[in-house]
Amino acid sequence: MINTLYLPELREMLETQDTAGLEEFCTALHPARTAEFMEGLSAVEAWEVLRHTELRNRIEIFSYLEDARQVEIIEAAPPEETSALIADMPADDRVDLLNQVTPETFGQVMPLMPAEERRDIMRLSAYPEGTAGSLMTTDMAMLPESLTVRAAVEEIGRQSEEHETIYYIYIVDDDKHLRGLVSARQLVTHLNKPNMPLADLVERDLVTVVDTDDQETVAAKVADYDFLAIPVVDAERRLVGIITHDDVIDVLREEAEEDAYLAGGMEPLAESYLDTPWWELAWKRGLWLTVLFLAAILTVTTLKNYDEILDRVPWLVFFLPLVISCGGNSGTQSTTLAIRALTNNDITPRDWWKVLRREIGTGLLLGGFLAVIGYGVARLLTNEPTAYEALVVPITLVGVVLCGSVIGSQLPLLFRRLGLDEALMSSPFLSGIIDIIGIVIYMTVSLSILKELAP
Repeated sequence: MINTLYLPELREMLETQDTAGLEEFCTALHPARTAEFMEGLSAVEAWEVLRHTELRNRIEIFSYLEDARQVEIIEAAPPEETSALIADMPADDRVDLLNQVTPETFGQVMPLMPAEERRDIMRLSAYPEGTAGSLMTTDMAMLPESLTVRAAVEEIGRQSEEHETIYYIYIVDDDKHLRGLVSARQLVTHLNKPNMPLADLVERDLVTVVDTDDQETVAAKVADYDFLAIPVVDAERRLVGIITHDDVIDVLREEAEEDAYLAGGMEPLAESYLDTPWWELAWKRGLWLTVLFLAAILTVTTLKNYDEILDRVPWLVFFLPLVISCGGNSGTQSTTLAIRALTNNDITPRDWWKVLRREIGTGLLLGGFLAVIGYGVARLLTNEPTAYEALVVPITLVGVVLCGSVIGSQLPLLFRRLGLDEALMSSPFLSGIIDIIGIVIYMTVSLSILKELAP
């Protein structure tokens, strides 16, 4: 929802060229609030407002605008002005921004930036999407370990204006091989020992990621160790960048959204729900809906094979939804537990046997419990089945709950083993599989018991 509180005043200041008023607007509030109040402006108007504040504050406000909004402004504003803003943005943010603008805008802006920034952009852009290299920033504090504490503090003071974060200071050799790190806190607490060699403070046992690692691996490591940033090295252990915690939060949010879409049986959306055209929503939903519909046809086909016994024993139809829903529900529970355990690295595909044993025990226990209830329901709700015939329901419940638990827990492990996203094994897909198996089990048990009663 667009905040229009300051729009009339802003437009009036722009029309009257009220420089003082625009400068005050850009500095009086937190940059996030300033960006929020600018949402109703056109891209040209927004850039005109941003021009009335210093570059550092301009970048701060710009960073709080939506990605699509940033692209609009960069494409609408003069490239000789926006190039300065892009050049001073954090390295990872400016690469993400330039990857979204039109080729024409990219071609206009790039030649206007300093050579070092151009090389950095091209280097970071070369990393495939979803890798550590595509997430990292090259804005990091680096020092040789030959310095003293005093010299290190002085050098960090000179570097601090250029870097996104200085929580950690990375110690490298002449060829940028990572040798360790020192935290800013360590330097501050040792200021009373200014001549202490920096080498005495260096932490050597570092957790790192390789620039080609998947972003989910990076997020898992940062979450496990509660880092503010994690160093990224190449195959020769040269420090090439760092990934900060805010970028990891974005990855976790992105992965959670993707898993939520897949769990619902649809393609993830590239934009927000309201920004996605209705025909694109229909396509993304319809594609998977069609696949699920075809899977449901298999359920109908399977059920049709048993129409003879259903005509002969009509009461079996009453309990069919109950039986297959229990199987689907137990499978969904097992799948959820397995996917969550895989995501948290509590289990790996190699643990399939341990998971199988646990789910067999759990499935038998839950199936037995539901079987007792199911038998009572079968006897109380209808007078048709005899005490012996009603055994169809509890026996089937044990079978389908057991199958649902086993299949629901093993399929995510299989998908991970095959290199696929385990979230693809979503509830709609799993329910379709369990429905077919549940029908087969139900009818097989029914035929076996009813055969015993045949004259």
